Amino acid sequence: MTETHQKKTSKTKTIIVFILTIIIGYALFIIPDIFFGVTKINGGKIGINLLFIALFQFLSIAALLYASLKILKKDFSYIGLQFVNIKKDILLGVIFGAIWTILQFALIIPNTGGANRDDIKGMLNMYDGSLIGTLSFIALGVIGGGITEELFNRGYFINVLKDVFKNPKIGLWVSVVSSIALFSIGHIPVSALDWFDILIPTIMYTLLFITTKRLTASIIAHGIYNMIAIILTYYI
Repeated sequence: MTETHQKKTSKTKTIIVFILTIIIGYALFIIPDIFFGVTKINGGKIGINLLFIALFQFLSIAALLYASLKILKKDFSYIGLQFVNIKKDILLGVIFGAIWTILQFALIIPNTGGANRDDIKGMLNMYDGSLIGTLSFIALGVIGGGITEELFNRGYFINVLKDVFKNPKIGLWVSVVSSIALFSIGHIPVSALDWFDILIPTIMYTLLFITTKRLTASIIAHGIYNMIAIILTYYI
């Protein structure tokens, strides 16, 4: 969007729209989890229901962000959804996603409990043993995680919040730190290991985003890790 369009939105309006969007967004992420967790329809949070959760999160968050950005007189390119230097971004995403996957499954997980880790047990409870169920789990990791979380937690959160500040450097630091903190807390870490496991990749995805100024690399890295982690955990 042009600078002229951006100036038409006041700081106060931007802050109000941002806060409401973040609150509604987190609610939309949680709603399908609660729905299937409480109702236990079709087995609960398992099998093909994971695909339904992924699609609900993606479609509802995408619609929310579209509406929010429209109110702010901006579009998705403003939050980093740009398809330029695509080959470079994909390569960066593959490299960093693969590095974190290797570190986790070749070094960290085997030496911190393996299949007995609470997070691994939680993932294993989400498999129903079917191909459709496994593909649905992968869809949740890639669509609900890799794509939707990056659009919301990285692209929208950082780029909209940072522009509220007069000083660009301060705005970037505040938005980046806030994004990392809220995204990590949202995964409900309860131990030092949990914090390590969520903070390292979150910082990595954030660095990919702010250095490239695009979401492609972070989406690829996030999606690749989630996909491979789901596949490897199945064989644990």
